[in-house]
Amino acid sequence: MVALASGTLGSSEPGAARCLWAATGRAGGSSTGVYQSLNLAEYVGDDAGAVAENRRRAVGLVGVGVDGLAVMGAVHGASVGVVSCGGVVAGVDALVTASKGIALLALAADCVPLVLADARAGVIAAVHCGWRGVGAGVVAAAVATMRELGAVSIEAVVGPAICAGCYPVPAERTEYLRELAPTEVSDVACIDRAGGSFIDVRAGVSVQLALLDIEANHVKACTNESTDLFSYRRDTVTGRQGMIISRA
Repeated sequence: MVALASGTLGSSEPGAARCLWAATGRAGGSSTGVYQSLNLAEYVGDDAGAVAENRRRAVGLVGVGVDGLAVMGAVHGASVGVVSCGGVVAGVDALVTASKGIALLALAADCVPLVLADARAGVIAAVHCGWRGVGAGVVAAAVATMRELGAVSIEAVVGPAICAGCYPVPAERTEYLRELAPTEVSDVACIDRAGGSFIDVRAGVSVQLALLDIEANHVKACTNESTDLFSYRRDTVTGRQGMIISRA
């Protein structure tokens, strides 16, 4: 299968440490109907066998077997799970590992999925971040855990997510996010104007990474606008794409 986008983090010099990452879209899977075709979530009503096959295909993009795939059971918080084997980790919105042979997967259908790596230190992370995650500080929590495991020079790739223009919210939500997030973050993530209130989760994540001195690349696509991507806001009953990363 072909990824929506893919690449490496770390040095491109021969023999240097590097980490493989990929962003998936809807194409290349075995699911049908509203989940067509590369739905990676087992909790949305899709056929379990199709999801298992889709995950097998996705994890192959980063050179790991499906038994080495670790997936988070996201709850829109800031808890981080440190893993050394594959499986589902409930109640966390970030996964971190320093183990080889493990792939980390963050799922999303409008929220921001992102991956991070210090290839030389051999520490990687995958993060799920919606507006609640921006307020809770899940990106900073994941980075702090990576640094506890020895990461120093961290790079990031931010996956596709809903854009601000497609994400109108009640005014109370931007007010609440302003109470939760640092001013530098809320000033870009919260948009209040005559036409209504909006949240730019991607901008909030980008500022948080910049404040942590982390350089980020972006897979620039809006989930609501692109039919090549799953979008909960657009379709309600739908699948989930992902950002996946492993140590090479």
